[in-house]
Amino acid sequence: MYRKILLAVDGSEASQWAIKEAARLVKATGAELKVINIVIESVADASHAPSVYHDRLIQSLRAAGHKVLAHTAEVLRAENVPFDEQLVETIGGRVAEEIVRQAKGWQADLIVMGTHGRRGLDHFVLGSEAEKVICAAPVPVLLARDRRSAAAELAEA
Repeated sequence: MYRKILLAVDGSEASQWAIKEAARLVKATGAELKVINIVIESVADASHAPSVYHDRLIQSLRAAGHKVLAHTAEVLRAENVPFDEQLVETIGGRVAEEIVRQAKGWQADLIVMGTHGRRGLDHFVLGSEAEKVICAAPVPVLLARDRRSAAAELAEA
């Protein structure tokens, strides 16, 4: 069974479902849980803006990441689930690459994350970080999706 579960959170509705699934797994298996939020600083290339704006943007990204981690911690504490958390900052790269790097470095047995379930043009334009994680991960990946979005798609089909 799972001994080390890596939970990647981004504050989305799908991420909220991933938190709940990870909590259930930890309770069922007694696994360790590590929660991460990724801050990619390349979106704030300092050569395109004055330093003061660059610094403010980076501070804003960090603050948003800490807010996501604080909310996740609140949910997990309410569920009596022990965990460690980490704001992962990196310059360049993609979120999916960093999630996989963190899973390998921590020797996780499972990655849990949310997926937006984008399809069609949205998927083509925005891509899927979850899909990239699945393709590169050395361990199983559990994807949680916003159930309301999934139910709405089923109703349309």
